[in-house]
Amino acid sequence: MEHSHAALATVHAVSYLRFIVLFPLLGVLFNIFAGPRVGRRAINLVSPGVVLLSFFFSFAALLQLPPGGALVDTVYTWITAGRLQVDFALRVDPLSATMILIVTGVGFLIHVYSTGYMAHDEDVARYFAYLNLFTASMLLLVLGDNLLLLFVGWEGVGLCSYLLIGFWYTDDEKASAGKKAFIVNRIGDAGFLLGIFLLFWSLGAKGVWTLSFAEIQTHAGLLAVETVTVICLLLFVGATGKSAQIPLYVWLPDAMAGPTPVSALIHAATMVTAGIYMIARLHFLYSMAPTALAVVAIVGALTAFFAATIALVQTDIKRVLAYSTVSQLGYMFLGLGVGAYSAGVFHLMTHAFFKALLFLGAGSVIHAMSDEQDIRRMGGLKTKMPITYGTFLVACLAIAGFPGLSGFFSKDLILEETVASPHGSVVLWLIGTLTAGLTAFYMFRLLFVTFWGETRAPHEVAHHIHESPTVMTMPLVLLAVLSFIGGYFTLVPFLAPVFGGHHPAHVSALVKYLPTVAGLAGIGLAYQMYVRDPAMAERVAQRYAAVYRLLLNKYYVDELYDRFVVQPVVAASQWLWRVWDTVIIDGTVNGTAQTVAANGLLLRLWQTGNVQVYALSFLLGAMVILGYYLW
Repeated sequence: MEHSHAALATVHAVSYLRFIVLFPLLGVLFNIFAGPRVGRRAINLVSPGVVLLSFFFSFAALLQLPPGGALVDTVYTWITAGRLQVDFALRVDPLSATMILIVTGVGFLIHVYSTGYMAHDEDVARYFAYLNLFTASMLLLVLGDNLLLLFVGWEGVGLCSYLLIGFWYTDDEKASAGKKAFIVNRIGDAGFLLGIFLLFWSLGAKGVWTLSFAEIQTHAGLLAVETVTVICLLLFVGATGKSAQIPLYVWLPDAMAGPTPVSALIHAATMVTAGIYMIARLHFLYSMAPTALAVVAIVGALTAFFAATIALVQTDIKRVLAYSTVSQLGYMFLGLGVGAYSAGVFHLMTHAFFKALLFLGAGSVIHAMSDEQDIRRMGGLKTKMPITYGTFLVACLAIAGFPGLSGFFSKDLILEETVASPHGSVVLWLIGTLTAGLTAFYMFRLLFVTFWGETRAPHEVAHHIHESPTVMTMPLVLLAVLSFIGGYFTLVPFLAPVFGGHHPAHVSALVKYLPTVAGLAGIGLAYQMYVRDPAMAERVAQRYAAVYRLLLNKYYVDELYDRFVVQPVVAASQWLWRVWDTVIIDGTVNGTAQTVAANGLLLRLWQTGNVQVYALSFLLGAMVILGYYLW
C-alpha cells in the first residue's frame, strides 16, 4: 500500500518547462492565422511537429528530474492580493512526468494518424488548431504547480472537447453531442469549484493563504477531517464529470460524434484522465478522508461493472469502445479509492496505450468501410486489413488482461490491492473480477464480429475495402508495441517519492489468478458465441429479451435524465420566460415607459405655443392659490 508522503524536498529551478506548453500553443496560432493560406502539407508538418517538440522537452525533464525531487519553472507572479500570491509556475515530479510523456507521446501519434484520417476534410486547419489547443490545455493541467493553473487547464480541455466533438457542427446530432459534453461537464465543474473555494477558505481561516500543491500538502494537517471529507467529495464531483463516472458519464458515449482521432485523444491521453490525475495529485487530502476514499472506490467499481454490461450488446464499433473507456476509468478510480494511487496511475498509462490503439484501429476500419460503424455490416476484414487486425488483436489482449501484456499487470495490481488494502474489500474485488471477465468477452466479441467470418458489407463497400495508408498504420504498430511491453515499465517505484513507499500486496492464489481466469473465460465464451456457433448469440438474446433490450438501451438512463431533469428544467425556463421575464420584468419596464408617455401626452395639451393660453393658465393658477389661502 502507498502512504501519504511529505512534499518533495529537492526542487531544482529550471526555465524550459514553459516550452512544453508553449509549442502546442504556437501550433494553434499557426493553424488559425497561417494554416488556411500555406496549405495542407505545411499544416500536416507543423501540427504534429509542435507536439513532438513538447515530447522531447518532456523527456529532457524526465532525464533531469532529481531523485525524489522535482523541477519547477516559475514564469511570473500571476496574482497578488493581500497575503495571497499565485505564481504562474510549472512543476515536474514523477507523477506529472508520467502524465506529460503520455500526453505528448500518445498525442503525437494521434496527430500523425490524423493527417491521414482527415486527408479529405477541407477544414483541416481548424481541426488541428483545436487538437493542438487540447494538447496544450492538458499539459497545463498536469504541469500546473497550483490548483488555479490546474483549473485553467481543466476548463481548457472542457472547451476543446466541445469544439472537437461538435467539429462537424452542420450535423445537428454532432453539434448536440458537443453541447451535451459541455453542459454535463459544467455540472461537475460546479462541484469542483466549490471544493477549491472550501479548501482555500478553510486554510485561510488557519492563516494559510495558498493554492500551491506543496503548501497545501504541508498544511493539510490543520484541517478537520470532516472539512477535508467535504472538500474531497466536492472535488470528486468534478472528477465524475471529466472522467465520466456515475452519474455524469452520459456525455462520453455521445462524444463518438467527433472524428475518430478526437475520440482516441479524449479517451486515451487527455480529458478523461484529468479526474484521475487530480485525485492522485491531491492524494494527501483523500488519505485523510476515509469516507471520501470509500465513495471513490464504490463509484469506480460500480461504474466499471455498469458500463461493461452495456458494452456487451452495443453494435456501433466506437460506442463499444466508449463504454469500455467508462469501465476502465472505473477501474482506475477503484485503485485510487482503496489507496493504491500508484496502481491507479499505472493503469492510466497502460490504458492510454491500448485504448488509443483500439480507437485508431476502429478509425482505420471505419475509413476502409466508407464511414460504416455498425459491426453487423462488417466481418472478414482480417485478410483485407492485416496490419489493422494484428494491432487491434494486441490491444484486445491487453485490455482483456491476457498474461504478459500491459493490461494484465496494471489491472491485476489494482485488484490485488483492493483485497490487501485497509480501504478495500472482497466485495469490490469480486465486482472488479467479474468486470474483467465481461471486458474480455465484449472486446473479443467486437474483434470476432468485425474481423472474422464472412464479409457482410454491401458489395459496393466491400469492393473498396483496403488497408489504411502508412501514415495511419505506423502509429498503430508503435502503439501495439507499447501495449505489449508497457506493463514492464512498472511505475510503482518511480512514483514512490510522490505517494510514499509501496509494500507488495500479499494475497492468496485465488485473488491473484482468478481475474486472469475470468478474462480467459470471457475470451473463450466470445469465441464460442461468435465463431464456433454464431447463432448462439441470437438465441441468448431472444431467450433473455428483456435483459437484452435493457442493455441495448443503456438502462434507459438518457431517457430518465431527459424525463426527470431536462424536461423539468426546460419547462421551468419557459415559465420564467413567459411569466417572470415577459410579464413582470418586461411589463415593469414597458409600463414605466407607457406611464411616462401618457403623462407626456397630457402635459403636451398645455404646450400649444399660444401666449393667451399660457396667460390664462397663470391666472387660473393664481386664483386657485388665492382661493386656497382665503378659504
